[in-house]
Amino acid sequence: MGFGRRLPEFITGSSSNKFTVTAAAAFIVLSLVLIATVCSPISYLPLKFALSGTKPPEQTCESREQRSSYLKHRSPELPPYLLSKLQEYERRHRRCGPLSESFNTTSPLGTHNDFSDGGDCKFVVYTPSQGLGNRILGLTSTFLFALLTDRVLLVDFSADMDELFCEPFPNSTWLLPGNFPFRSDFYGGWFRDVYSYGKLLEKKSPSSSSPWNSTLLQIFLDDKYSEYDKLFFKDENQGFLEKIPWLVLISDGYFIPCLFQMQTFRSELEKLFPNNKSTVFHQLGNYLLAPSNQAWSLITKFYDAHLAKAEQRIGIQIRVFDPQATPTPVVMKQILSCTETRRILPRSRQSNETSKADEVTLRNEKSKSILVASLSRKYYEEIDWMYGTRRRQSTGIAVYQASHEGKQHSGDNSHNMKAWMDIYLLSTSDVLVTSSMSTFGYVAAGIAGVKPWIVMIPDPYHPRGANESACERAINLEPCFHFPPWFAYPDPPGTGGPVGRCEDVSWGLKLVGGHKTRR
Repeated sequence: MGFGRRLPEFITGSSSNKFTVTAAAAFIVLSLVLIATVCSPISYLPLKFALSGTKPPEQTCESREQRSSYLKHRSPELPPYLLSKLQEYERRHRRCGPLSESFNTTSPLGTHNDFSDGGDCKFVVYTPSQGLGNRILGLTSTFLFALLTDRVLLVDFSADMDELFCEPFPNSTWLLPGNFPFRSDFYGGWFRDVYSYGKLLEKKSPSSSSPWNSTLLQIFLDDKYSEYDKLFFKDENQGFLEKIPWLVLISDGYFIPCLFQMQTFRSELEKLFPNNKSTVFHQLGNYLLAPSNQAWSLITKFYDAHLAKAEQRIGIQIRVFDPQATPTPVVMKQILSCTETRRILPRSRQSNETSKADEVTLRNEKSKSILVASLSRKYYEEIDWMYGTRRRQSTGIAVYQASHEGKQHSGDNSHNMKAWMDIYLLSTSDVLVTSSMSTFGYVAAGIAGVKPWIVMIPDPYHPRGANESACERAINLEPCFHFPPWFAYPDPPGTGGPVGRCEDVSWGLKLVGGHKTRR
């Protein structure tokens, strides 16, 4: 099953005997109800209606119905066991989630510390951190953890994540209720001191038989997590966590490679992803994350106006972490060295003169749309000057940029909406060029199903050797986990296990599925 299709649902209902009807009429009514039930689409509530339970004027998620026409590289069919696990999860989410009667009677709602044991329902609340790319990677990782531990995923989206995604689970919501206790304190120091599992381990070593008791714990997996927080990835600590009904998990990275390194989850992960470890994010991300109708409108309008008619779409994503230390000419030199050497773009001349031979070469190329995704306007202007319609209108090359925010804006919903638009537009590319260490680029490539060329952008924190190539082709679609604990590194490296080093971050880990990575 490709990600453009939804999981089958089996909906049952009970009849009501409010009206007296003849047997024939009853049979007709029942038949019509059955036909409507089978043929009607699954209801995915828009976010603003989900918590109220009211019926919105429109219940369809347009991107789920249409995205297969925009994302050119179809995903392989989901493994049967993963498919059944997702069906099982959807049933659990409906039974235990915020719109269920069970949640309203067992969840810790109110202003006091009254955390119920939740009955047979367990939860993990994802609390995002950093930029949108980081948040998406952390969210997807937390969802896989929920699948592995039979928990219900809830998300604590703040106002800057409003209306980005469709509800992923039918006839329910994944939004954490606004009156959840201490919701505004999840990032507070006192909350971490009291509820952090890392702090607990620092004070004592809990076990399944420990007298220490709580129904809620915080799991802190941000890039600033401590050595004690990292012990979450130790097998011996999972037995204790299994008994905690409420986990609040803060993460800004793709920690799935560390889950594959744990004996606790390895056999289940092998059943979920039996043949290919290189499409884990691609499959889970496209199942979980569909643009909202508002976001999809922005995406499709830009695509239809500028990218649809090109014979080839090239996405160039540029992320510079320290513009002052890495000026634009240095970055452009690296990008052009990559795109020209790998024949992604034809050879350019960085002058106002264009030779006749160059013009003939460019005219023989396919018509190309180049989408530049960057916070800065400078890179679009440079690439447009070299290849764009202002200089070579007869060559069939056009350069576009959907947004240029200047810098990353924290807490800005409009900024995140544009970022989500850029990610999805990049995902419609036939060829992708992304930046080293960029979670934004990881997400775009993973959704697209396209192995990107990763430009090794030099910077003070990640210096490049003189003999290194300008870019490398990613071995697969998997993102890199930038800050793994030391004990999660494969030993010995490169022996064909599921985890290896990243192409662009020498200290990072990624799923490799037997492929060799650069050392």
